[in-house]
Amino acid sequence: MDASAEPSDTVMSEAAAPSQPPQAAASGIENIPATLSHGGRFIQYNIFGNIFEVTAKYKPPIMPIGKGAYGIVCSALNSETSEHVAIKKIANAFDNKIDAKRTLREIKLLRHMDHENVVAIRDIIPPPQRESFNDVYIAYELMDTDLHQIIRSNQALSEEHCQVLFPNIEFLQKHYLIHTHYLLLESLWTLV
Repeated sequence: MDASAEPSDTVMSEAAAPSQPPQAAASGIENIPATLSHGGRFIQYNIFGNIFEVTAKYKPPIMPIGKGAYGIVCSALNSETSEHVAIKKIANAFDNKIDAKRTLREIKLLRHMDHENVVAIRDIIPPPQRESFNDVYIAYELMDTDLHQIIRSNQALSEEHCQVLFPNIEFLQKHYLIHTHYLLLESLWTLV
C-alpha cells in the first residue's frame, strides 16, 4: 500500500487505560490528546510542544515524566504486555556525530546488561518510515526514581542507600562501564 492510499491522520477519542502509572495520578495532568498517524500504525502526542510519535501498541494515557538534555521521557502502557514503560524520545539523534554515538552506546550497553539495579530496555520503537527518520524512541522499564534524583535530593544518604549504591558502582567498575562523567562518582563520595 502506498502512502497516498493510507487514511489521513485522525484524532483519537480520549481513551482511559485500565490503570494509570503512579506518576499520572500524582502529577494531576489530564489525558493528552492523541492523533493516529501512518494509517493508524502510530500515535502522535504533543508533549511540551514537541511531537512524540510511538507505535499504536503504546496506549493512552501517556504522561510526561521528565525532560533532559537528550530528550523527553513519558510513561505509557504497552498494550501487548500490560506493562507501564518509560519512553525516551531522542530528537534529532543523528544531527550531531557525538550524540549519535552516545545514543548507540547507550542502546548497545543496556541491551546486554542484566542487573536488578540497572534499567532495562524493553523496546526500540521502529520509525514510521525507515528511509527518513531523525528521532529515536527507546522504551525502558518504568522506575520509581533515578540516580540523579537521589543524588540531588536534600535527604542525606543513609546506610541503606550506601548498601545499594556502592555494590552497583563496583558492578560498573568490574564490567568497565563507569559513567563517562566521572564527576558523578566524585559527587557520590562527597555525599557519604
